[in-house]
Amino acid sequence: MNSLFGGLLYLFSILVLEVHGTYNLYGYQPQRYMQRPVARPPYNQRLQPIQNTLNPGAGTHCKSRPLDLVFIIDSSRSVRPGEFEKVKTFLSDMVDTLEIGQDATRVAVVNYASTVKIEFLLKTYFSKVDLKQALSRIEPLSSGTMTGLAIKTAMEEAFTEESGARPRSKNISKVAIIVTDGRPQDKVEEVSAAARAEEIEIYAIGVDRADMQSLRLMASLPLDEHVFYVETYGVIEKLTSKFRETLCGLDPCSLGHDCDHICVNSNASYYCKCREGYVLNEDKKTCSLEVKAEVVEDPCKCEAQVAFQKKMQSTVEDLTKKNILSFLSESSPLPLVSLLDHCSRAIFD
Repeated sequence: MNSLFGGLLYLFSILVLEVHGTYNLYGYQPQRYMQRPVARPPYNQRLQPIQNTLNPGAGTHCKSRPLDLVFIIDSSRSVRPGEFEKVKTFLSDMVDTLEIGQDATRVAVVNYASTVKIEFLLKTYFSKVDLKQALSRIEPLSSGTMTGLAIKTAMEEAFTEESGARPRSKNISKVAIIVTDGRPQDKVEEVSAAARAEEIEIYAIGVDRADMQSLRLMASLPLDEHVFYVETYGVIEKLTSKFRETLCGLDPCSLGHDCDHICVNSNASYYCKCREGYVLNEDKKTCSLEVKAEVVEDPCKCEAQVAFQKKMQSTVEDLTKKNILSFLSESSPLPLVSLLDHCSRAIFD
C-alpha cells in the first residue's frame, strides 16, 4: 500500500513539473492576471469628457458666412455628359454645406462654352430645394472655352445689385468659383484683375487637361488657397469638404462673450443687445430695466387754474356789460376771453 501511494505521488509531481514548464515556456504567468486594486482619481464635476475628434464637425465653431456666390462652369464639348453631371453633383453638394437664404448665402450660376448663359441670378432662389432643382436642370452648351467672357459676364451682370448682389455697405463677400477642364480661348488676365479690383474673390478649379498657368492668372491671392486641381471629374466631389473649410466663418459668440442678454455676431467680432424692455448700459455689455418717465400734472395747480379762469370770465362779463372794457375788445386781435385765458396760462405755467 505504501509503495502504491508513493508511486502515485511521484507521478503527480512529474505531471505538475511538466505543466509548469509548459506555461513558463509560452510566457504564461498566472500572477499577472490576478485582480489588482485600481487607483481612481477623485470625481471632479468641472472636468468634461473629451469630444470625439474623429467627427469632422466636432469641437469647431464653424458657421457658413453669408456670401454672394457665383459658380462659373465650363460646359464645352470636352466635358462629356457624364462628367458634366459630376459637376452638377459637386455644385449641389456645395449648396448643402451652405446656409441658403435671402439674408444668408445667395447663389447664381454662369454656364459657358463659346457663348455665355446666366442660368439664374442671385435673386432667383432663396431655398436649397429650389436651388438644387434648378441645378439639376442645367444643360451643357457647345464647343469653345470663352472663360474670359464668362468672367466678364459674371462681373457685369451677375454681381450687380439689380441681379441680387447686396450693396457694399452690407459687407457681404462676393465669391466666384470657376470650374474648367481646358485652356481659355480668350484672354483672362485683365478681366480677372478687373473682377478682383471689384472685390470679387476668385477660386479656380482645374480638371484633367486644364491649363494651370491660366488658373493662376484668374485666381485671387494667395494662389495656394485659391487654385485647385483634380485629375478627373470623378473626384471633384472631394473638394466639397475643402471649400466647406475655406468658406467657413468663425462664430465669435460661440467662442465666448460677456453680453448680459443677447450676443450678435458681426463679421469677426460681436456686439451685445438687450431683450425687450431693457436698455444697454454704457459698458455696452450689461442691461438695465427700461424706465419710462411719465409727466404727471399737479392736480392742485389744475384746480387753481380752472378757478382763476372762471373768476376772470365772470369779471370780464360784468365789465363788458358796463361797457368798461369795450375799447379792449375793439383794439385786440383776439377775443378778450381768449386773451385773458392766455394770461392765466402764462401765470400758472
